[in-house]
Amino acid sequence: MDQILIRGGVPLDGTIQISGAKNAGLPLMAASLLSAESLTLTNLPDLADIASMASLLESLGVDVHRNGGEGPLSMCRMTVPTITETTAPYELVRKMRASVLVLGPLLARAGHARVSLPGGCAIGTRPVDLHLKAMQQLGADITLEEGYVDARAPDCGLKGGHIVFPFVTVGGTENALMAATLAEGETVISNAAREPEITDLAHCLVAMGAQIEGIGTDTLKVQGVSSLHGAEYAVVPDRIETGSYAVAAAITGGELKLTGTRLDLIESVAEVLTQCGVDIVEDREAGSLMVSRTNGRLRGVDIMTEPYPGFPTDMQAQLMALLSVADGASMITESIFENRFMHVPELCRMGANINVHGASAIVRGVEQLSAAPVMATDLRASVSLVLAGLTASDETVVSRVYHLDRGYERLPEKLAACGAHITRASE
Repeated sequence: MDQILIRGGVPLDGTIQISGAKNAGLPLMAASLLSAESLTLTNLPDLADIASMASLLESLGVDVHRNGGEGPLSMCRMTVPTITETTAPYELVRKMRASVLVLGPLLARAGHARVSLPGGCAIGTRPVDLHLKAMQQLGADITLEEGYVDARAPDCGLKGGHIVFPFVTVGGTENALMAATLAEGETVISNAAREPEITDLAHCLVAMGAQIEGIGTDTLKVQGVSSLHGAEYAVVPDRIETGSYAVAAAITGGELKLTGTRLDLIESVAEVLTQCGVDIVEDREAGSLMVSRTNGRLRGVDIMTEPYPGFPTDMQAQLMALLSVADGASMITESIFENRFMHVPELCRMGANINVHGASAIVRGVEQLSAAPVMATDLRASVSLVLAGLTASDETVVSRVYHLDRGYERLPEKLAACGAHITRASE
């Protein structure tokens, strides 16, 4: 198993190309099941989760071809003239929660889906019941047996309906949206998630021939069509990777140019970082952000994670690393996942002063963190430990970095190119 070794204290300086968003790429890949023609995605990141989704799609009969390029030049073409299998098995689904996103497309096009209950990061209960209720609203018959969801559409196919989510669910919205594109009649999705990844999926589906109104709002109206055609579509830049590298510039006191991204994708994060004393300047024409720390020590702030457009839960751990070395006390309240403070003990091993009280964490900034052997517990926790290591004295060793491989493309290489003393090695 690999480790990441970091010798901190070096201000970062250079340019980092932001990859396509994993959380957008996964549902876009699942959308290939909706058409007999090819869906070609560009700017798709090379990540473990992307590879897992490709393996799952191949097991269902999808021909997946990648060109091996990086950044905007990457290409993945998925073609499935006939769906040959409608069971998503446990051995593939257990690797990643997003595997449940094949449920809606399989049900809509093949009329049947048998999908194992999913796995993924251990950051709290993330039930799929909202996905299943959405499919039932479209006429599907759902049964649970032996750890699998067995969903069947009526003989005449799915029918449009009114889906009202009791609370915002990104995956549930994505599954409902994809299934509705091939359902007969109109489907209205109320209290839909508004994340940029949802908008990206909707625009791709429209490019494939879907009829969707209200894109970017919490009410989506879908007029079902008999079939979708092929398309070529570029995956939106990764807003969480953008925010993570912005924190890297700030926590080291350096300056980074982040290319291939946009400020509107990280507005809530940028607002908080600005309050902390971070300077972010956008060059819209060039598609880049310049990020640096303004004069003096970072300042503490209070935040609460919320559904988009609020502060994203996927940036909570990274911001906590930053606030660990900020001046004053900060409070972080986590309102999305109940177990998303598992990185706190590891940051405390590095000298951070953090106390958790229920859903809130009080962070009292220290002058500097110190190196320690630490262990990643989930995807975003892993990058928070890398960020802490960038500012710590001596050498930090981060173990269980396979979590990092799920969501960050070539992170050690990108940081090293900007001056960080960071390497990856086997234990």
